[in-house]
Amino acid sequence: MIYPEGNVVRYASVTRINHWITAICFVLLTLSGLAMFHPIFFFLSSLFGGGEWTRAVHPWIGIVLVVSYAGLVVQFWRENFWNQDDTAWVRKFNLILENEEEGVPEVGRFNAGQKFVFWAMALLIPVLLFTGIVIWEVYFGAFTPLVVQRVAVLIHSLAAIAAILVWIIHVYAGIWVRGSLRAMMRGDVTPGWAWRHHRKWLRGLAATKSTGPEPRREGAP
Repeated sequence: MIYPEGNVVRYASVTRINHWITAICFVLLTLSGLAMFHPIFFFLSSLFGGGEWTRAVHPWIGIVLVVSYAGLVVQFWRENFWNQDDTAWVRKFNLILENEEEGVPEVGRFNAGQKFVFWAMALLIPVLLFTGIVIWEVYFGAFTPLVVQRVAVLIHSLAAIAAILVWIIHVYAGIWVRGSLRAMMRGDVTPGWAWRHHRKWLRGLAATKSTGPEPRREGAP
């Protein structure tokens, strides 16, 4: 099998921009959300100009996050469907933790862990959106009973905690798997990295003589 010369493109520029907008929004939402969640975190509101500004800006950042993550969903939902490769990969997860990936089944562009993060956020972000709208006092407070708002606050808080935990897993994995941050910063990876972590994806690129991020379609130049 002949591999592409030089590095292969893993993420296009538009994808990386989309990802970092999402990431920045999520961090800002976490900080502003924690500032409103408990008095012990209220000092974080100073990052946004005080308590009132924190309450005002938090939902708007959330709207930007929803739109931005929707862009990622549009780009990657097809590649994140679960398949037999993912099941086999999960069964060998102990080898991944031991850094012995030669015994791990080949996977495509995204492995089971990445797919879990993708779909977990795809589920949690709409929950955060709809519960956030219910408790958005300025615009919707007059239309929702107090008991509904209280339930929405509880669900919103639990979903936020779950999203933060998923985000921590995502960041940890990105740092732990050497070369992953480079892929999202610069967009490319070495053929060796792709062979080790996403061998089936690399095989697809090589079979169509593509330099990435996707195999070349039949008839394409």
